[in-house]
Amino acid sequence: MALKYALVHEWLTPKATGGSELVVQEILQGIDADVYALIDFESTNPESYLYKRRIGTTFLQHFPLARNGVQKYLPFLPLAIEQLDLRAYDVILSSSHAVAKGVLTSAHQLHVCYCHAPMRYAWEMTFDYLQNSSAGRGIPGWLTRYLLHRLRQWDVLSANRVDYFIANSQHTARRIWRCYRRPATVIYPPVNTDRFQFQPQKQDFYVTVSRLVSYKKIALIVEAFNQLGKPLVVIGDGPELKQIQQIAQANVQVLGWQPDAVVEQYVAQAKAFVYAAFEDFGIAPVEAQACGTPVIAFGLGGTLETVRDVRQHGELGTGVLFAQQTAAAIAAAVDDFEQHQTVFDPEQVRLHALSFRPEIFQQRYQSFLKHCYQEFQQQA
Repeated sequence: MALKYALVHEWLTPKATGGSELVVQEILQGIDADVYALIDFESTNPESYLYKRRIGTTFLQHFPLARNGVQKYLPFLPLAIEQLDLRAYDVILSSSHAVAKGVLTSAHQLHVCYCHAPMRYAWEMTFDYLQNSSAGRGIPGWLTRYLLHRLRQWDVLSANRVDYFIANSQHTARRIWRCYRRPATVIYPPVNTDRFQFQPQKQDFYVTVSRLVSYKKIALIVEAFNQLGKPLVVIGDGPELKQIQQIAQANVQVLGWQPDAVVEQYVAQAKAFVYAAFEDFGIAPVEAQACGTPVIAFGLGGTLETVRDVRQHGELGTGVLFAQQTAAAIAAAVDDFEQHQTVFDPEQVRLHALSFRPEIFQQRYQSFLKHCYQEFQQQA
């Protein structure tokens, strides 16, 4: 008898199109699973791969403004995810960066969680969240601190509902161990390398593509290039757009949001892609490398696993890593990049990116699921 699968993700909206959503899409390419989420506004989106698909949701679906971000209802997320009734399924697959792993299951059900990150605002980004939010100050700040304390307790408790963890990087695997004391098998997420065309001939400009939010550190990149006077193209939209437009000097072009075709053209033609965020994996640097474009990146988190520093790897190098999220460190890395520019081989840069293509994810994920189910059955 065929196994019945359920796939649980946090939220499905047109605004949520990051790496975790690509993992969900790729899992559904290989497994016939019913889909569940806290909220769903993708099954009514004609441009979505989930269009007209039946998706189970929670009471948050009907909350005001949920479509624009269910995170505003943070205290309700654990309660909501526990209301999903998954008793009819043999295997539960969760894609989790917040609460999806917290679904309730029975002893006869196998639960495999692909963890993009333990809940960042409850753990290592707690103090950033408190510092940058009005809810982190005064009397509301103490309430927020208590809420995050309880959220961490629930997060650890709910980790015990998972039979096997998958991490999207070695960095995330270490964070899973730090937060939950659970081992995790690393399976890198799928990157659509075919979307980006290989371009060996580069032009004389640098590029960065990102949501313009504080932790992406785009303002630092702009500040560094203001100092250097070198040409930089900034693509992306977000709450920091006006601030970045105001500080950018004449050598920095801030294009705002651009369609995919324009993004792909700039990334393919750029001398290098600049990336200053601290991410658990980070898909954008891999996409740039798929074009044969080297990457200048902050050397912590996922980039340590996706970018090979040319100063260590020579002709197999795919970029330059810098150690601090400061404008000075970025500027120094750009200077180092230009000193080693003739060493880079665009074909080697692209070849490295191809090790993250979807086919490899699919093979490793399917193989791991098979192993988990066999081991789970033996323990029954």
